[in-house]
Amino acid sequence: MSLSHIHQSPSIPFFQITGKIKPMELDLTPKTAEVLFEGDGGGYYTWWSSKVPLLAKTNVGAGRLVLQPQGFALPHYADISKVGYVLEGNDGVAGMALRNTREEVVVKLKKGDVIPVPIGSVSWWFNDGDSDLVIIFLGETSKALIPGEITYFFLTGLQGVIGGFSNELTSKIYGLDKDGVEKLIKSQSGVLIIKLDKTQPLPKPQTEITKKLVYNIDVADPENVVENAGLIKTLTEQEFPFIGDVGLSVIRVKLEPGAIKAPSYPINPTVRLIYIARGSGKIEIVDFSGKSALNTQVEAGHLLVVPQFFVVAQIAGEEGMESFSIVITTKVRWKDINLERLVTICATSIS
Repeated sequence: MSLSHIHQSPSIPFFQITGKIKPMELDLTPKTAEVLFEGDGGGYYTWWSSKVPLLAKTNVGAGRLVLQPQGFALPHYADISKVGYVLEGNDGVAGMALRNTREEVVVKLKKGDVIPVPIGSVSWWFNDGDSDLVIIFLGETSKALIPGEITYFFLTGLQGVIGGFSNELTSKIYGLDKDGVEKLIKSQSGVLIIKLDKTQPLPKPQTEITKKLVYNIDVADPENVVENAGLIKTLTEQEFPFIGDVGLSVIRVKLEPGAIKAPSYPINPTVRLIYIARGSGKIEIVDFSGKSALNTQVEAGHLLVVPQFFVVAQIAGEEGMESFSIVITTKVRWKDINLERLVTICATSIS
Protein backbone atom coordinates (compact mmCIF):
# COMPACT_ATOMS: atom_id res chain seq x y z
CA MET A 1 0.00 0.00 0.00
CA SER A 2 1.42 3.36 -1.00
CA LEU A 3 1.75 6.43 1.20
CA SER A 4 -0.71 8.28 -1.01
CA HIS A 5 -3.33 5.57 -0.35
CA ILE A 6 -2.85 5.96 3.38
CA HIS A 7 -3.32 9.71 3.03
CA GLN A 8 -6.63 9.21 1.17
CA SER A 9 -7.93 6.92 3.92
CA PRO A 10 -7.02 8.70 7.19
CA SER A 11 -9.84 6.96 9.05
CA ILE A 12 -8.05 3.61 8.80
CA PRO A 13 -5.26 3.38 11.40
CA PHE A 14 -2.06 1.96 9.94
CA PHE A 15 -1.78 -0.68 12.67
CA GLN A 16 -5.08 -2.19 11.51
CA ILE A 17 -3.69 -2.66 8.02
CA THR A 18 -0.69 -4.64 9.22
CA GLY A 19 -1.77 -5.70 12.68
CA LYS A 20 -3.06 -9.12 11.59
CA ILE A 21 0.28 -10.09 10.09
CA LYS A 22 2.85 -11.51 12.45
CA PRO A 23 6.49 -10.71 11.70
CA MET A 24 8.46 -13.68 10.42
CA GLU A 25 11.04 -15.11 12.76
CA LEU A 26 14.11 -14.65 10.61
CA ASP A 27 17.75 -14.70 11.59
CA LEU A 28 19.36 -11.89 9.59
CA THR A 29 22.64 -12.01 11.51
CA PRO A 30 25.65 -11.53 9.19
CA LYS A 31 27.71 -14.67 8.67
CA THR A 32 31.25 -15.44 7.50
CA ALA A 33 32.22 -18.25 5.13
CA GLU A 34 33.50 -21.65 6.22
CA VAL A 35 36.25 -23.70 4.63
CA LEU A 36 35.18 -26.13 1.92
CA PHE A 37 38.66 -26.77 0.56
CA GLU A 38 42.20 -25.50 1.13
CA GLY A 39 45.33 -26.63 -0.70
CA ASP A 40 48.61 -25.49 -2.21
CA GLY A 41 46.91 -23.51 -4.97
CA GLY A 42 44.30 -21.76 -2.85
CA GLY A 43 40.95 -22.39 -1.22
CA TYR A 44 37.19 -22.24 -1.61
CA TYR A 45 34.89 -21.03 1.17
CA THR A 46 31.14 -21.32 1.41
CA TRP A 47 28.07 -20.47 3.46
CA TRP A 48 26.18 -23.66 4.35
CA SER A 49 22.39 -23.45 4.24
CA SER A 50 22.30 -25.61 7.37
CA LYS A 51 24.12 -22.81 9.19
CA VAL A 52 22.27 -19.98 7.38
CA PRO A 53 18.70 -21.30 6.82
CA LEU A 54 17.58 -18.00 5.30
CA LEU A 55 19.71 -18.76 2.24
CA ALA A 56 17.54 -21.78 1.44
CA LYS A 57 14.31 -19.95 2.30
CA THR A 58 15.12 -17.13 -0.11
CA ASN A 59 16.93 -19.23 -2.75
CA VAL A 60 20.26 -17.41 -2.79
CA GLY A 61 23.79 -18.67 -2.22
CA ALA A 62 27.40 -17.55 -2.11
CA GLY A 63 30.99 -18.76 -2.22
CA ARG A 64 34.46 -17.19 -2.14
CA LEU A 65 37.36 -18.39 -4.29
CA VAL A 66 40.95 -17.62 -3.29
CA LEU A 67 43.68 -18.50 -5.77
CA GLN A 68 47.30 -18.14 -4.76
CA PRO A 69 49.89 -17.27 -7.44
CA GLN A 70 49.74 -20.04 -10.10
CA GLY A 71 46.60 -21.39 -8.45
CA PHE A 72 44.20 -23.12 -10.86
CA ALA A 73 40.56 -24.06 -10.23
CA LEU A 74 39.92 -27.23 -12.25
CA PRO A 75 37.27 -27.20 -15.03
CA HIS A 76 33.77 -27.49 -13.60
CA TYR A 77 30.14 -26.46 -13.92
CA ALA A 78 27.64 -25.47 -11.24
CA ASP A 79 23.93 -25.94 -10.62
CA ILE A 80 23.11 -22.21 -10.35
CA SER A 81 23.52 -18.97 -12.26
CA LYS A 82 25.81 -16.54 -10.47
CA VAL A 83 28.01 -13.48 -10.78
CA GLY A 84 31.62 -13.20 -9.68
CA TYR A 85 33.15 -9.99 -8.34
CA VAL A 86 36.94 -9.68 -8.15
CA LEU A 87 37.86 -8.41 -4.68
CA GLU A 88 41.64 -8.67 -5.03
CA GLY A 89 44.15 -9.31 -7.78
CA ASN A 90 44.79 -7.91 -11.25
CA ASP A 91 46.10 -10.91 -13.16
CA GLY A 92 43.22 -13.35 -13.19
CA VAL A 93 42.35 -15.51 -16.19
CA ALA A 94 39.12 -17.45 -16.70
CA GLY A 95 38.13 -19.88 -19.43
CA MET A 96 34.46 -20.53 -20.08
CA ALA A 97 32.38 -22.69 -22.43
CA LEU A 98 28.91 -21.18 -22.35
CA ARG A 99 25.73 -23.21 -22.66
CA ASN A 100 24.85 -24.39 -26.16
CA THR A 101 28.38 -23.69 -27.41
CA ARG A 102 31.47 -25.85 -27.83
CA GLU A 103 33.94 -23.01 -28.23
CA GLU A 104 35.86 -21.90 -25.16
CA VAL A 105 36.37 -18.20 -24.51
CA VAL A 106 39.15 -16.83 -22.30
CA VAL A 107 38.89 -13.54 -20.42
CA LYS A 108 41.17 -11.33 -18.34
CA LEU A 109 40.15 -10.46 -14.76
CA LYS A 110 41.22 -7.65 -12.44
CA LYS A 111 40.01 -6.00 -9.24
CA GLY A 112 36.51 -4.59 -9.61
CA ASP A 113 35.49 -6.86 -12.48
CA VAL A 114 32.03 -8.43 -12.57
CA ILE A 115 31.72 -11.68 -14.53
CA PRO A 116 28.38 -13.51 -14.92
CA VAL A 117 28.48 -17.32 -15.03
CA PRO A 118 25.25 -18.83 -16.46
CA ILE A 119 24.04 -22.13 -15.05
CA GLY A 120 25.68 -25.15 -16.68
CA SER A 121 28.62 -23.22 -18.17
CA VAL A 122 31.95 -25.02 -17.87
CA SER A 123 34.71 -22.79 -16.51
CA TRP A 124 38.24 -22.78 -15.09
CA TRP A 125 40.02 -20.02 -13.16
CA PHE A 126 43.71 -19.16 -12.91
CA ASN A 127 45.87 -16.65 -11.04
CA ASP A 128 48.70 -15.47 -13.26
CA GLY A 129 49.85 -12.81 -10.80
CA ASP A 130 52.18 -12.50 -7.82
CA SER A 131 49.47 -11.87 -5.20
CA ASP A 132 46.22 -13.64 -4.29
CA LEU A 133 43.23 -13.52 -6.62
CA VAL A 134 40.00 -13.35 -4.59
CA ILE A 135 36.54 -13.62 -6.15
CA ILE A 136 33.16 -13.61 -4.39
CA PHE A 137 30.33 -15.45 -6.15
CA LEU A 138 26.67 -14.61 -5.44
CA GLY A 139 23.77 -16.38 -7.13
CA GLU A 140 20.19 -17.59 -7.23
CA THR A 141 19.57 -21.20 -6.15
CA SER A 142 15.96 -22.04 -7.04
CA LYS A 143 17.20 -24.77 -9.44
CA ALA A 144 20.03 -25.96 -7.20
CA LEU A 145 20.36 -29.50 -5.87
CA ILE A 146 20.54 -27.99 -2.39
CA PRO A 147 18.61 -24.70 -2.05
CA GLY A 148 20.85 -22.00 -0.63
CA GLU A 149 24.10 -23.64 -1.77
CA ILE A 150 26.27 -23.90 -4.88
CA THR A 151 27.17 -27.43 -5.94
CA TYR A 152 30.12 -27.85 -8.32
CA PHE A 153 30.67 -30.73 -10.73
CA PHE A 154 34.33 -31.15 -11.71
CA LEU A 155 35.24 -32.75 -15.02
CA THR A 156 38.71 -33.96 -14.02
CA GLY A 157 40.70 -34.64 -10.86
CA LEU A 158 39.99 -37.07 -8.06
CA GLN A 159 36.34 -36.01 -7.94
CA GLY A 160 35.94 -35.59 -11.70
CA VAL A 161 32.71 -36.90 -13.21
CA ILE A 162 34.57 -38.53 -16.13
CA GLY A 163 36.28 -40.90 -13.70
CA GLY A 164 32.91 -42.19 -12.57
CA PHE A 165 32.13 -43.86 -15.90
CA SER A 166 33.39 -47.27 -16.91
CA ASN A 167 36.67 -47.47 -18.81
CA GLU A 168 34.84 -49.18 -21.67
CA LEU A 169 32.39 -46.31 -22.10
CA THR A 170 35.10 -43.65 -21.77
CA SER A 171 37.21 -45.46 -24.37
CA LYS A 172 34.36 -45.53 -26.90
CA ILE A 173 33.30 -41.92 -26.34
CA TYR A 174 36.77 -40.38 -26.61
CA GLY A 175 38.35 -42.90 -28.98
CA LEU A 176 41.09 -43.85 -26.52
CA ASP A 177 42.92 -47.08 -25.90
CA LYS A 178 43.38 -48.52 -22.39
CA ASP A 179 46.49 -46.45 -21.65
CA GLY A 180 44.79 -43.31 -22.92
CA VAL A 181 41.81 -43.86 -20.64
CA GLU A 182 44.07 -44.40 -17.63
CA LYS A 183 45.95 -41.19 -18.41
CA LEU A 184 42.72 -39.21 -18.84
CA ILE A 185 41.30 -40.41 -15.53
CA LYS A 186 44.36 -40.60 -13.29
CA SER A 187 46.86 -38.07 -14.64
CA GLN A 188 45.27 -35.29 -12.58
CA SER A 189 45.41 -36.19 -8.89
CA GLY A 190 44.36 -32.80 -7.55
CA VAL A 191 41.03 -31.85 -6.01
CA LEU A 192 39.18 -28.61 -6.83
CA ILE A 193 42.27 -26.35 -6.88
CA ILE A 194 45.85 -27.13 -7.84
CA LYS A 195 49.06 -25.17 -8.34
CA LEU A 196 50.45 -25.12 -11.86
CA ASP A 197 54.10 -25.00 -12.79
CA LYS A 198 55.11 -21.67 -14.31
CA THR A 199 56.07 -23.48 -17.51
CA GLN A 200 52.53 -24.84 -17.96
CA PRO A 201 51.01 -23.21 -21.08
CA LEU A 202 47.49 -21.78 -20.87
CA PRO A 203 45.29 -20.00 -23.41
CA LYS A 204 45.75 -16.24 -23.55
CA PRO A 205 42.86 -13.87 -22.68
CA GLN A 206 40.87 -12.52 -25.64
CA THR A 207 40.57 -8.73 -25.43
CA GLU A 208 37.35 -8.31 -27.42
CA ILE A 209 35.63 -11.20 -25.66
CA THR A 210 36.65 -9.75 -22.29
CA LYS A 211 34.90 -6.47 -23.18
CA LYS A 212 31.65 -8.37 -23.83
CA LEU A 213 31.68 -10.76 -20.87
CA VAL A 214 33.37 -8.70 -18.12
CA TYR A 215 32.39 -5.32 -16.64
CA ASN A 216 34.49 -3.34 -14.18
CA ILE A 217 32.00 -1.86 -11.74
CA ASP A 218 34.66 -0.16 -9.61
CA VAL A 219 35.59 2.32 -12.35
CA ALA A 220 32.11 2.71 -13.88
CA ASP A 221 30.24 6.00 -13.60
CA PRO A 222 27.86 5.79 -10.61
CA GLU A 223 24.25 6.92 -10.90
CA ASN A 224 24.40 8.48 -7.46
CA VAL A 225 27.50 10.16 -6.00
CA VAL A 226 27.91 12.62 -3.14
CA GLU A 227 31.28 14.30 -2.63
CA ASN A 228 33.08 13.15 0.52
CA ALA A 229 30.20 10.77 1.29
CA GLY A 230 30.08 7.94 -1.22
CA LEU A 231 28.58 6.48 -4.35
CA ILE A 232 26.09 3.91 -5.61
CA LYS A 233 26.35 1.95 -8.84
CA THR A 234 23.57 -0.37 -10.02
CA LEU A 235 24.42 -2.68 -12.92
CA THR A 236 21.64 -4.24 -15.01
CA GLU A 237 21.31 -5.83 -18.44
CA GLN A 238 20.53 -2.42 -19.93
CA GLU A 239 24.15 -1.38 -19.46
CA PHE A 240 25.75 -4.84 -19.45
CA PRO A 241 23.67 -7.22 -21.62
CA PHE A 242 25.54 -10.39 -20.63
CA ILE A 243 24.37 -10.12 -17.01
CA GLY A 244 20.84 -10.71 -18.30
CA ASP A 245 21.87 -14.31 -19.00
CA VAL A 246 22.01 -14.99 -15.25
CA GLY A 247 18.81 -13.08 -14.40
CA LEU A 248 20.50 -10.85 -11.83
CA SER A 249 21.43 -7.23 -11.21
CA VAL A 250 24.28 -6.09 -8.97
CA ILE A 251 24.76 -3.07 -6.73
CA ARG A 252 27.97 -1.57 -5.43
CA VAL A 253 27.83 0.87 -2.52
CA LYS A 254 30.97 2.71 -1.43
CA LEU A 255 30.74 4.86 1.71
CA GLU A 256 33.39 7.20 3.08
CA PRO A 257 34.11 7.12 6.85
CA GLY A 258 31.00 8.09 8.81
CA ALA A 259 28.77 8.31 5.71
CA ILE A 260 25.22 6.92 5.67
CA LYS A 261 23.36 5.16 2.86
CA ALA A 262 19.75 6.30 3.31
CA PRO A 263 17.11 3.64 4.08
CA SER A 264 15.83 2.06 0.85
CA TYR A 265 14.11 -0.99 -0.57
CA PRO A 266 13.69 -2.49 -4.07
CA ILE A 267 10.29 -1.80 -5.61
CA ASN A 268 10.52 -5.15 -7.39
CA PRO A 269 9.58 -8.09 -5.13
CA THR A 270 13.10 -9.45 -4.76
CA VAL A 271 15.44 -10.69 -2.07
CA ARG A 272 18.82 -8.96 -1.72
CA LEU A 273 22.10 -10.72 -0.92
CA ILE A 274 24.78 -8.36 0.45
CA TYR A 275 28.49 -9.06 0.83
CA ILE A 276 30.69 -6.63 2.74
CA ALA A 277 33.66 -6.30 0.40
CA ARG A 278 35.86 -3.86 2.28
CA GLY A 279 35.92 -1.84 5.50
CA SER A 280 33.38 -2.01 8.30
CA GLY A 281 30.35 -0.25 9.73
CA LYS A 282 26.77 -0.90 10.73
CA ILE A 283 23.70 -2.19 8.93
CA GLU A 284 20.13 -1.66 10.11
CA ILE A 285 17.16 -3.53 8.64
CA VAL A 286 13.48 -2.86 9.40
CA ASP A 287 10.70 -5.35 8.61
CA PHE A 288 7.13 -4.78 7.39
CA SER A 289 5.82 -4.31 10.94
CA GLY A 290 8.07 -1.31 11.48
CA LYS A 291 10.30 -3.19 13.91
CA SER A 292 14.05 -3.55 13.78
CA ALA A 293 15.00 -6.89 12.22
CA LEU A 294 18.74 -6.20 12.48
CA ASN A 295 20.98 -3.54 14.00
CA THR A 296 24.55 -4.76 14.07
CA GLN A 297 28.18 -4.12 13.23
CA VAL A 298 29.51 -5.64 10.01
CA GLU A 299 32.97 -6.04 8.52
CA ALA A 300 34.66 -7.31 5.38
CA GLY A 301 33.72 -10.94 4.73
CA HIS A 302 30.21 -10.75 6.20
CA LEU A 303 27.23 -11.97 4.16
CA LEU A 304 23.66 -10.80 4.80
CA VAL A 305 20.29 -11.81 3.37
CA VAL A 306 17.59 -9.13 3.14
CA PRO A 307 14.03 -10.41 2.52
CA GLN A 308 11.96 -8.66 -0.13
CA PHE A 309 10.64 -5.19 0.71
CA PHE A 310 12.59 -4.97 3.99
CA VAL A 311 14.21 -1.54 4.37
CA VAL A 312 18.01 -1.31 4.69
CA ALA A 313 20.35 1.46 5.84
CA GLN A 314 24.15 1.33 5.84
CA ILE A 315 26.48 3.37 8.07
CA ALA A 316 30.22 3.35 7.40
CA GLY A 317 32.77 3.04 10.20
CA GLU A 318 36.05 4.87 10.63
CA GLU A 319 37.69 3.17 7.63
CA GLY A 320 34.71 3.47 5.30
CA MET A 321 32.71 0.55 3.92
CA GLU A 322 32.03 -1.06 0.55
CA SER A 323 29.34 -3.61 -0.20
CA PHE A 324 28.56 -5.72 -3.26
CA SER A 325 25.10 -7.22 -3.60
CA ILE A 326 22.72 -8.94 -6.00
CA VAL A 327 18.98 -8.80 -6.51
CA ILE A 328 17.05 -11.50 -8.37
CA THR A 329 15.78 -9.32 -11.21
CA THR A 330 17.17 -7.81 -14.38
CA LYS A 331 15.31 -4.51 -14.02
CA VAL A 332 15.80 -3.35 -10.45
CA ARG A 333 14.22 -0.12 -9.21
CA TRP A 334 14.92 1.42 -5.80
CA LYS A 335 12.83 3.51 -3.45
CA ASP A 336 14.49 5.70 -0.84
CA ILE A 337 12.52 6.64 2.27
CA ASN A 338 11.76 10.36 1.93
CA LEU A 339 11.29 11.49 5.52
CA GLU A 340 10.22 15.03 4.61
CA ARG A 341 7.38 13.72 2.45
CA LEU A 342 6.47 11.16 5.10
CA VAL A 343 6.20 13.84 7.79
CA THR A 344 4.01 15.99 5.50
CA ILE A 345 1.66 13.11 4.71
CA CYS A 346 1.33 12.07 8.36
CA ALA A 347 0.69 15.64 9.48
CA THR A 348 -2.01 16.08 6.83
CA SER A 349 -3.66 12.81 7.80
CA ILE A 350 -3.78 13.74 11.49
CA SER A 351 -5.30 17.14 10.79
